[in-house]
Amino acid sequence: MRKQIAASLLALLASSQVLAQDAEALRIGVEASYPPFSYKKPDGSLAGFEIEIGNALCADMQVRCTWVEQPFDGLIPALRVKKIDGIMSSMTVTSERLKVVDFSRSYYKTPARFVTRKDRPEITAQGPLDGLRVAVLRGSVHARYVQDKLVPRGVQMVQYGSQQEADLDLISGRVDAMMADAINLKENFLQSEGGKDFAFNGPSYDEEEYFGKGAGIAFRKGNDALLGRFNQALDNIGRNGTYQKIYESYFPDGEVSKLID
Repeated sequence: MRKQIAASLLALLASSQVLAQDAEALRIGVEASYPPFSYKKPDGSLAGFEIEIGNALCADMQVRCTWVEQPFDGLIPALRVKKIDGIMSSMTVTSERLKVVDFSRSYYKTPARFVTRKDRPEITAQGPLDGLRVAVLRGSVHARYVQDKLVPRGVQMVQYGSQQEADLDLISGRVDAMMADAINLKENFLQSEGGKDFAFNGPSYDEEEYFGKGAGIAFRKGNDALLGRFNQALDNIGRNGTYQKIYESYFPDGEVSKLID
């Protein structure tokens, strides 16, 4: 009888441990084709600045995190219907997004820029833009900027589910220009074989109205406890040097604005 009771207690304890582990399992959404922030290695595993930062945050909180890949424009809908618990995918904190999700403190910021073929005239605030086909990532701050500022001037906006798709269409000539994060364009596109005939075109864009206060981790509205834990973890990896170590491994020249100290 005692053996049966002991076995039952052990089974109950094991079940409780499993439930506790499941309760601490977090699903983080990412669109994994945005080097150097998030991308896939040849073996299919995820890598990049944000992937390493996210893994460091989960280690600090002592929770088990799973990366869930989604098209960028599907990340917020997936969060709101509880398919994922957070979004860490270079998502800029903007007033529009704050209407539907909550954000952690920002952890980096970079400007937006255009790239075109090297021989294309400069894209300026005053220059002619009629008929210019501009590629943007669907659901991005860049799409909102182009829609509001450039479409009324004759630009044709072409939206994509991933940056890789946009890159290929720019190379093939299906679009004339692409607007995206400056660091992603530099390291993922301009330094690639396919980007050798292309260059930055025009100035940098960082108006807070459109490009926000930097990238943050998005959570469902009202999930204050989880948001607070991530904010605390961001503070922790800043203080213990983990953030700085990861930052320096990706951006040794300091071209990305570092928002964690």
